[in-house]
Amino acid sequence: MPDAISIYLIVLIFGLIIGSFLNVCIYRIPAGKSIMWPGSHCPSCQNNLRWYHNIPVLSYAVLRGCCSFCGKKISLRYPSVELLTGILFVLVFSRFGLTFASLVYSLFVALLIVITFIDLDLQIIPDVISLPGIVVGFLCSFLIPWLPWTDSLLGIILGGGSLFLVAAVYKMLTKIDGMGGGDIKLLAMIGAFIGWKAILPVIFISSMVGCLVGIPLMLLKGSGTRLAIPFGPFLALGAVIYLLYGKYLIQWYLQVSFG
Repeated sequence: MPDAISIYLIVLIFGLIIGSFLNVCIYRIPAGKSIMWPGSHCPSCQNNLRWYHNIPVLSYAVLRGCCSFCGKKISLRYPSVELLTGILFVLVFSRFGLTFASLVYSLFVALLIVITFIDLDLQIIPDVISLPGIVVGFLCSFLIPWLPWTDSLLGIILGGGSLFLVAAVYKMLTKIDGMGGGDIKLLAMIGAFIGWKAILPVIFISSMVGCLVGIPLMLLKGSGTRLAIPFGPFLALGAVIYLLYGKYLIQWYLQVSFG
């Protein structure tokens, strides 16, 4: 029977491999291209990559971040996404152990990674990810003992409804669209996977981190400049923090607030 270190190593390698696939999704989904065909190729010279060019992280290091055919630089994002996925898969496994929940929440984290990098690039959250994600998250609630389907359903309603209300009020007061429909669907998906109790903490965490990032950027750009900062990555970060450490943060908050 493999020891704990071996199991974590297997999970890490699995995460790195999935991260390589997520890079394909991040690049191709917004462009409306198939994620299955054609095979991996250099975006500069279009040459098909060999299997040994696709070893997560290692191939990038060996090739020194360049295409082996044309020598063009390969974005650091590729190994970064692979490493991020591997690390998050390990953290999910350490939180939920060898259970069905680890598979579900690894899928959840993978969806959040794809959404985050697409939103950072293009400031869109494709419906082709968030809408099926809502359905999958709700269906998985029937298989996770501590997440009743009613909690998942309420998470969808509260998650989507709360941001929809915020967006509607903001637009009414300012006549400007302050939040896209993609963020609304994303929070509904988050609610489907982790339940309605997570919605307010996720909004709080994402808003706090968003302010910590946004305010310095506004100061650097100048007070008169209106910045368009995608909110999806902050929602995704808030969801991951709550998923992994939510119960500990809540316990800490209650101890600090009420002794």
